[in-house]
Amino acid sequence: MDYKYIEQLLEQYWQCETSLEEESKLRSFFSQEEVPAHLLRYKDLFVYQQVQQEIGLSEDFDARLLAQVEVPIVKAKRLTLTGRFMPLFKAAAVVAVMVSLGNVVQHSFFAGEPLDYNYDTYTDTYDDPEVAYKQVSSALMMLSEGLNKSKDQQIVDSMSPIKKVEMMKE
Repeated sequence: MDYKYIEQLLEQYWQCETSLEEESKLRSFFSQEEVPAHLLRYKDLFVYQQVQQEIGLSEDFDARLLAQVEVPIVKAKRLTLTGRFMPLFKAAAVVAVMVSLGNVVQHSFFAGEPLDYNYDTYTDTYDDPEVAYKQVSSALMMLSEGLNKSKDQQIVDSMSPIKKVEMMKE
């Protein structure tokens, strides 16, 4: 057989332009004992199908395949009441540790200062109730104005940009 023809068939094979008859010619050529050295690297590719047909599947192939495909049965885990509340117990322990640390820090900061719970020793800062009332009213009015400004700002922030421009024009 002409080796140039086989090389042309190989070129067509790599470009996926061969017919089934031409591929069978390639398989029959490479199944021969004597193949030229420069074409020897393609022999395994074309002989592979024939070799695999001769080998076949083993006897335990079906059993191994089914063992891999079948889903193992999973038994439900019994959950006790303690197991169910375990996250709650952990959260409570964290809260207890944080409160304890807070108390330790508070006592360490205010260790030198005695706490004064005697309300009789407290004195008024104003002698005249009318002056005290004016001071409280003034402070509450400033607080009210600040809250109203922040409320207005929230309303403006929630508006669309077009409405903001319209408000600025007015």
